Amino acid sequence: MSREITLEPLTAAAFAPFGDLLEVAGPPDKLINQGLCGRHHDRARLDFGDGRAGISLFDAEPRALPLDLEMVERHPEGSQAFLPMTQAPFLVVVAPDAGGAPGQPRAFLTSPGQGVNYHRGTWHGVLTPLSAPGLFAVVDRIGAGSNLEEHWFDAPYRIVA
Repeated sequence: MSREITLEPLTAAAFAPFGDLLEVAGPPDKLINQGLCGRHHDRARLDFGDGRAGISLFDAEPRALPLDLEMVERHPEGSQAFLPMTQAPFLVVVAPDAGGAPGQPRAFLTSPGQGVNYHRGTWHGVLTPLSAPGLFAVVDRIGAGSNLEEHWFDAPYRIVA
């Protein structure tokens, strides 16, 4: 297994096994607000166990490539959407589940204006902006009980451009 991961562009098709790509693409589903606003309707599947949806604001420190990926995490009780509050690209790391542990990770670079919604239980890297400010609105589960599993790799993966 290679320990180096090359960045891929983030597309809806490539990301589909892990979640929903959030972007304005194609014509709007309908026009609202006196025809001055295109509504791109219902672009993510929010999925929560016990609890409710909440919106939090994250202010993450930027990182640089190459980057060592030492761990991934997942949330078994709910999906998690990351909506950037700037037009700056950010790093998205995901991995398929392989019998309760992460399989081979993949790394994507967003285009300006793209966000992601990780499906419930999807292994993913931590929030990784590549420039400041690292401001994001995050929609995820708010509720009692643990909703975080972490997996630390025996040896890190190196993410390269």
